[in-house]
Amino acid sequence: MGTIILEGLEFFAFHGFYDEEQKIGNKYGVDVEIKASFEKAGQQDRISETINYEHLYRIIRNEMNQPSRLLENIAHRIICRIFNEFDAADWVEVRVSKFNPPIGGICNRAVVALERERGHQASGTDQD
Repeated sequence: MGTIILEGLEFFAFHGFYDEEQKIGNKYGVDVEIKASFEKAGQQDRISETINYEHLYRIIRNEMNQPSRLLENIAHRIICRIFNEFDAADWVEVRVSKFNPPIGGICNRAVVALERERGHQASGTDQD
């Protein structure tokens, strides 16, 4: 078992509970951690045997481009896509951050972290 992590991905996107947030947009961050077996990738030196970072980034970018009311929804969708597109993924954690959230006070970031093991699907949305 090994781990692949993409940290500090940044996006300008149109998410938020309030309609105004979805109109003006905000800066968001995403971190993703995936646990999988990388034995074949290590032995064979082939990208087809691992989690391709570029493909992973495109998944995250595509989901960040789809407006959501809640950070939980974004993280959930990213996890489902990862399980659907990477058979090697056994466990995924996604952290979505909203910079300067509108909470009526000073807050650098609001962060939602979701994690899931393959086979422990939420609402039957990832196909295992």
